[in-house]
This record gives sequence, C-alpha cells and structure tokens, in this order.
Amino acid sequence: MTILGTPSFGDDADRGIPDATVARLPVYLRALNGLRDRGVVTCSSNELAELVGVNPAKLRKDLSHLGSYGTRGVGYEVEFLCHQIAREIGQTQDWNVVIVGVGHLGTALSSYQGFSSRGIRVAALVDADPARIGEVVSGIAISAVADLPALVAEHDVAIGVVATPGEAAQTAADSLVDAGITSILNFAPALVTVPDGVQVRQVDLSIELQILAYHEQRKTTHSAAEGVI
Repeated sequence: MTILGTPSFGDDADRGIPDATVARLPVYLRALNGLRDRGVVTCSSNELAELVGVNPAKLRKDLSHLGSYGTRGVGYEVEFLCHQIAREIGQTQDWNVVIVGVGHLGTALSSYQGFSSRGIRVAALVDADPARIGEVVSGIAISAVADLPALVAEHDVAIGVVATPGEAAQTAADSLVDAGITSILNFAPALVTVPDGVQVRQVDLSIELQILAYHEQRKTTHSAAEGVI
C-alpha cells in the first residue's frame, strides 16, 4: 500500500529517467511548441533553459536521458526535439480520461480546451449525487459511480481524475482502482492511499498558493531589511 503526496512514475524510474526529469519534460515541450509556433527552427540549450527557468546544465542532463539530439554550435532542432519529448511522455497517442466529481472544478476541467491539443480526451463524467445522473455537461452525460467499470472498458479509459471534496477523495480513488484505473490525477485537498502499481499525481491548489505566499513574504521581509540598512 502506498500513501502518495509526491508523484511516482513507475516504469520511467525503472528505465533510468529520474522522476524530477519526467516532471520537467512537459515544461520543455510547452516551450518548444511555442518556439515552433513562432517559426524557430533551432535553439540552444541556454535559450531553452532561459525560457523554462532552469539551469542550462540541468536541461542538458535532462535531455541526455532521451538521447543525443543537440548539435554543438547549432543547438537543438526544435521540431525534432518536440517529437522526441512528446513520444517519451505519451503525447503521440490519445488518452481517454474519466473525471469523478462534477462540481465546479470537475465541470471546468471537462470543458478545458487545452487537453485535446495534448492528446487528452475527457471520455466520461461520474458523480455520486443521484440527482446529477443523466445531466449533460460539456456534451457528456454524467454517469453513476457504479457505472465506472463499464465506462472504463467501453471508452478504454487510461487515466482517472479525482475532482471531489477532500472527504470523498479516498472513496473516489478506490472506485477508480476497482474499475481498473492505474493512473490517477488527484485535485482533491486530501492524500489518497492506493495499491502498489497505481500512480498518483497530487495537485493541491491551496498548497501551491501557500508556497507563493511564502515567497511573497520572503520578498517583503527582504525589502524591509534593506530599508532598515
């Protein structure tokens, strides 16, 4: 049994790619896609590192896990590197997703247009409230939790998203695991326990805001100290 507050990428770690590197690859891809959209053909490691806010040496080390794609004096071919990273993180194929919990957050996620451009398709919506069953949200009829196994099989769902209140998160995660889901994105403000072999990514917006508040406080304290000096 695994209690997860940080992500585990399973096979990626077994293949020698560190979890931290896997977490940065989508950030690199987003920056590279932006360069490609602007017609940029090549970029140096320094340029790409500056765009994503990492040390150039760290970026080069991260990309070295994928192979040797840079050319000394030229840099990286943007289009080719986009393809290599996209392939590595599974964006060269489509992935169907089920969202459990169709409140404000679940509804917003179901209508987010950015998923489709990244190979993600919301295929099913599930809610525990009997009054919501059959209601159409973002063109999808809400189903009951009991229908999860059938929905996963019918739509070949690969990923489950928990968008419930915190107190319902564990029940939602259990239902997804029972339905055969082995990758879960948890937006609920609560940690969940899952069996070995199930990967969980925890996205806690309140924690992210607290981290930003910490940095704001440090900047304020630093500015005040400089004023005293």
